[in-house]
Amino acid sequence: VQLQASGGGLVQAGGSLRLSCAASGLSFSTYGQGWFRQAPGKERAFVAAIMRSGGIPYYADPVRGRFTISRDNAKNTMYLRMDSLEPEDTAVYYCAAGSAFVNLRSYEYARYYKYWGQGTLVTVSS
Repeated sequence: VQLQASGGGLVQAGGSLRLSCAASGLSFSTYGQGWFRQAPGKERAFVAAIMRSGGIPYYADPVRGRFTISRDNAKNTMYLRMDSLEPEDTAVYYCAAGSAFVNLRSYEYARYYKYWGQGTLVTVSS
């Protein structure tokens, strides 16, 4: 199983980026997926998730209304559209997939994700 994250880069505040996470060795339609980020000197934090059943999105408060998570089951790829980016969004972004979620809140916790991508750096300049 491999998750490959891409799409990071340098963008000015107020700009947009779209991250992609391509999976091989598993079928995204049978897993829940999430995005986490880790800023310099900080712990990894939940950003957004898309539920295994029904593809329902779920967002952390700091990104709700600015970020949009989606997936294309046919391409086995998940996306994170990031709009109105702020310098505080600067971080390495990781995609992850899992199948052992017990409720909605469990999508926020890294321990419920079994597979992780390598991370892609997003830098937002002011």
